[in-house]
Amino acid sequence: MRMIDIILKKRNDLPLSSEEIHFFISGLVDGSIPDYQTSALLMAIYFQGMDARETVDLTRAMMYSGEVIDLSGIEGVKVDKHSTGGVGDKTSLVLGPLVAACGVKVAKMSGRGMGHTGGTVDKFAVFSGMNMELNRETFIENVNRVGIAITGQSAQLVPADKKIYALRDVTGTVEQVSLIASSIMSKKLASGADVIVLDVKTGSGSFNTPESARLLAQSMTEIAINMGKKAVAIITDMDQPLGYAVGNALEVKEAIETLRGGGPEDLREICLVLASEMLRLAGFASDEITARKILEEKLHNGEALQKLAALVIAQGGDASAVFDTAQLPQAAFSLPLKSRESGYITRVNARTIGEAAMQLGAGRKTKEESIDLAAGIVLQKKTGDYVEAGEILAILHAASAEIISGAEAMTRTAFELGTKKPEEQKLVLGRVGIY
Repeated sequence: MRMIDIILKKRNDLPLSSEEIHFFISGLVDGSIPDYQTSALLMAIYFQGMDARETVDLTRAMMYSGEVIDLSGIEGVKVDKHSTGGVGDKTSLVLGPLVAACGVKVAKMSGRGMGHTGGTVDKFAVFSGMNMELNRETFIENVNRVGIAITGQSAQLVPADKKIYALRDVTGTVEQVSLIASSIMSKKLASGADVIVLDVKTGSGSFNTPESARLLAQSMTEIAINMGKKAVAIITDMDQPLGYAVGNALEVKEAIETLRGGGPEDLREICLVLASEMLRLAGFASDEITARKILEEKLHNGEALQKLAALVIAQGGDASAVFDTAQLPQAAFSLPLKSRESGYITRVNARTIGEAAMQLGAGRKTKEESIDLAAGIVLQKKTGDYVEAGEILAILHAASAEIISGAEAMTRTAFELGTKKPEEQKLVLGRVGIY
């Protein structure tokens, strides 16, 4: 078997066999296939696509390219959740403790954030001393004892994806459904959960249009179901930031407010929708209505918040900030951004807000860059709100006045005003999978 023949076959829009896909991934990982041939195949896939069977085979080959985690030592059904990324997307901070408080085992492996999307591992770093690099034994022990554990992804997990993603990033082949789906699902499947709930974002704060979001949701759920897992994908709006806070400590504070039974309405609703699916697929609720009643009770009686504290303590962290958010990292400087005109806010561009927050220090352009945990933006107005000239649109937080000055103009461009109140945006735009 020769790599050039595989490239030519896909270039000519012919499906690759399971053996050819396995040959490609094996050669990629052991270094026998050079980057230029991998890049050529990725470009052929970008233009010609892959059918459902090819996509499942690619995911399976990638999944078994490295360590596959055995969670059989965890009692009961294991659930996990993945978001395709967005601005202010702190749902994992709420979902994990909330679902675990209902008795469902949450075994989650997360990554660090890149660009304008935040990573769960970065957000938990606000709790002093918290260990986000658990070994296998501790991870399983914590899930059994506490009901939840969250850790960074092992370097041995899906090495094929790391190589492919690095090449996709520099060859213009990132936005291809089969490549995106196999990248996400190979890591989720290798992580060992029985139930996977996917939050597929669409809008300015994501890389998806409504059409591509649905295609991606269908592809990922098909992969999971073909691999013997239960899966649902919820397509959600990310045309404006989720909640009001963007930035690690700021988002943690908002997540804690939500776990206390308050928090922003949109964040709370998305969390309840996703958590309901996790409970339903895990067999802890017969339908969404029943699941929501259970979840709302855990928010109101304080058990969800207590579960967050238990998670932090179990992983060596200081949980005092869970009950006193004033102890979370605070920025040295802040600036209220005031509106220069009156009118209805017709749009808050999520991507622009995310990029401005990254300028403030809340995100990273490369894996080597450090993050300012206290930096970010807290919106005061969102789409549909009326604002008077001189009212505050957002508050910017950073380590210095100079950094804030550099992000001020960009933040302002994210807000679009008009004379007519816009129609209310739907949060949940669709569902795909077993439901």
